[in-house]
This record gives sequence, C-alpha cells and structure tokens, in this order.
Amino acid sequence: MAWNKWNKAPTKKSPKKSWSPEEMKMVSFAIKKGIKIAMSPDWKHEFNYWQIDIKVGRGKWHTDPKRYTDEEVHENIIKYYKYYYDKYNK
Repeated sequence: MAWNKWNKAPTKKSPKKSWSPEEMKMVSFAIKKGIKIAMSPDWKHEFNYWQIDIKVGRGKWHTDPKRYTDEEVHENIIKYYKYYYDKYNK
C-alpha cells in the first residue's frame, strides 16, 4: 500500500483581545439580531494580514475589501459591531 505525503496546511493564530463590558453588549446584541462578523487569514497575501467577513441575517457573506494587521483587526471588528448596534438599536 502506498502512503501519500500530505502537505500541512499553513496556520496562523488569531490575535487575542480582552473585550470590555460595553463591547460585549454590542457583540451580544448583534448575535441576537443574526449579524455575524468574523475574521479570517488572508491567504492571498503575506501571512500577517486578516480579512473581515460579515453576514446579516440569512444573506450571503460579504468581505471587507481592506486587509488588516494583527493590531488593527479587532479595532475594526468593534467598529462594525458598533455600526450595527447603533443602526438597529432604536
């Protein structure tokens, strides 16, 4: 029996962030409304960039055209959560 040699897929650990209570309030509100915001590695470019994906309700996923560094990605995710919190929390 022949053994295939599989290449290990590249991996990248996501940057860590401690969420404040106000940020958690916005995140939980968005999740309850069916708004999903996720970050994923941008494999098309260097390994130090992240992309932000957003899905509202049952719609399709939309990817932010900008790419973010480890330091910027969480700041921009919070901006998106704040945008949707302000938009739908009336």
